[in-house]
Amino acid sequence: MAKICVLTKKKSGVGNNVSHSQRKTKRRIYPNLQKKKLLNPATGRFVTCHISTNGLRTLAKWDKEGKTYDLAQYMKEA
Repeated sequence: MAKICVLTKKKSGVGNNVSHSQRKTKRRIYPNLQKKKLLNPATGRFVTCHISTNGLRTLAKWDKEGKTYDLAQYMKEA
């Protein structure tokens, strides 16, 4: 499975390590992804997915507001 958030679509980026003498070398910048087992409210089943911590906060907000969503649909798009 790719290192992409199923909800926010965050993925790795590319940047530079810059030393004191301003020499630059390439580096990868990774999103804060967590492998979580989440309850899909649409089906009532648990789904294991890679999701960013920002995405977890979004899901918590949606649950608090009572918004309906289908995690399986988001996983197909990723």
